[in-house]
Amino acid sequence: MIWPGVILMILFNFVPMYGLIIAFKDYSVLDTIANAQWVGFKYFQDFFSDKMFWLVMKNTLGISLWKLVVGFPGAIMLAVLINELIHSHFKRFVQTISYLPHFLSWVILGGMVILWLSDTGMVNSTLISLHLIDKPIQFMSNANSYWAIAVLSDVWKEIGWNTILYLAAMTAIDPSLYEAAKIDGASKWQQITHITIPGIRTMIALTLILSIGGLIGSNLDQTLVLQNSLNYNASEVLNSYVYRMGIKQGNFSYATAVGIFQSVVSLILVVLSRWGTRKISDEKVF
Repeated sequence: MIWPGVILMILFNFVPMYGLIIAFKDYSVLDTIANAQWVGFKYFQDFFSDKMFWLVMKNTLGISLWKLVVGFPGAIMLAVLINELIHSHFKRFVQTISYLPHFLSWVILGGMVILWLSDTGMVNSTLISLHLIDKPIQFMSNANSYWAIAVLSDVWKEIGWNTILYLAAMTAIDPSLYEAAKIDGASKWQQITHITIPGIRTMIALTLILSIGGLIGSNLDQTLVLQNSLNYNASEVLNSYVYRMGIKQGNFSYATAVGIFQSVVSLILVVLSRWGTRKISDEKVF
């Protein structure tokens, strides 16, 4: 039964890897991959010496780190709060509301964010009505505001979805541990810190490894929707840079070289985070 999946993975994940050699060739659509001239690490050197290198690295790491700092513990805290809800109907309602943004595409959700942050949008209207500001704030045209907008909108979209694994892990915790803790006089906070969090630490370690591995890659859909000419210097990340150089400008070899660099760094981050998070959990994550 697994053969169809294995065949599809080979066809669409492994066979296309042959095309990665164009990063080491001077390839154009007029040539075949085999006939293109070898240029070695030329495009890697061009990328490292490009003035855009430091800009896209700063934006990519900055936005991704803030998403990790805010979103990772936020999902754990939300999962704990949902788990502590007593009424099952209200619990399911909260779960549904928190999951809902995940199923909206960035085209829809990004449009909502842009509308809310416009001059006549909900945010500016509320601030003006409360007499906190005198005139509308140009959120989307201010490069200094982009990181906060990108981080908060991404957390809002994904925080509910990210609680699923933690809630599933919490169901495996023995209820008798909580009963014994109550008998011993443990407070709710002590039950959370000494039973709930240690009970899901393996899942926390696993999700942390996956999150750190994705630090070098930012959400392309979000960037393309929220980016404009005025916040470009704060919004251009590696994924959007690869898209711009490869798809829009047709420089496929250069874009592939940047993509390989991104994949190698991601692999290194996964290995390092796996080594580090094994100290958090007594069990091997993988």
